[in-house]
Amino acid sequence: MKKIKRMIISAVAFVFIYIAMLHINIVINVDKEAPQNADYVLILGARVIGEKPSELLQERIDTAAEYLKENKDTIAIASGGQGPDEGISEALAIKNGLIEKGIEEERIILEEKSSRTIENVKFSKEIMEQYDGEGIIISNYFHIYRAKMIAEDFGFTLYSIPADTPNNVAVKYYVREYLAITKYFLEKVGFIHDWCLSSFLIHLNGRIDSLRIVIYLKFILNIGA
Repeated sequence: MKKIKRMIISAVAFVFIYIAMLHINIVINVDKEAPQNADYVLILGARVIGEKPSELLQERIDTAAEYLKENKDTIAIASGGQGPDEGISEALAIKNGLIEKGIEEERIILEEKSSRTIENVKFSKEIMEQYDGEGIIISNYFHIYRAKMIAEDFGFTLYSIPADTPNNVAVKYYVREYLAITKYFLEKVGFIHDWCLSSFLIHLNGRIDSLRIVIYLKFILNIGA
C-alpha cells in the first residue's frame, strides 16, 4: 500500500513539474518586442462561428491590424481552412476582419487549406519563402511557443506578437495547449502512432471495442489543432 502511495505521489509530482516546465516555455518564448517593418505577419486561424470570428480569433485579428497599421509595407498571411461547422474559412474571416479595421485588401494573402497549427505553417511555407527578411507569427499568448517551434521545424525563425486570451476561456485553452504540445513532442519522435495504437486497441471478449476507438481517436486527433 505504501509503495502504491509513493508511486501516486511521484506521478503527481512529475505531472506538476512537467506542466510547470511547459508553462515556463510558453512564457519565455513570447518575444517582448517584435521588429518594425517585418516582411510579413503570419496570422493563425481559430474557430469561426458562422461567418464571424470567435473571441479567440478576434483577438488575433485586432493584434495583427494594430501592427499592420503601424507598418505599412508589411503583408499579412491569413492562414486557416474551413471547418465543417464554419460558414467561411478562418483565413477569409481574418481577411474580412482586417479590412474592417482599415487594412488594404491587396496586402492580405490567403491560405485556406490548413486545419491545424502544423498545417498553418506547412501550407503557408511557399508564401513565406518568397520573402527573405523578417517574419512575425501572431496568435494567442498560450499558442506562441508551439507555433514558433513548428515554424522552426520547417526552417523559419519567426518573431511573435501575442494576442490576448479572453479570461473566460483561458484555463480551458492553456490545459488544451499543454496536451497539444505533448502530442507534438510525441509526433516529432515518431512515438505518437505506436502510443495511440497500444492505448486504444482494447479487446472486449476477443473483439475490438470500436466505439471506444472512435471516441479516443477523435480526442487525440483534435488536441493539436
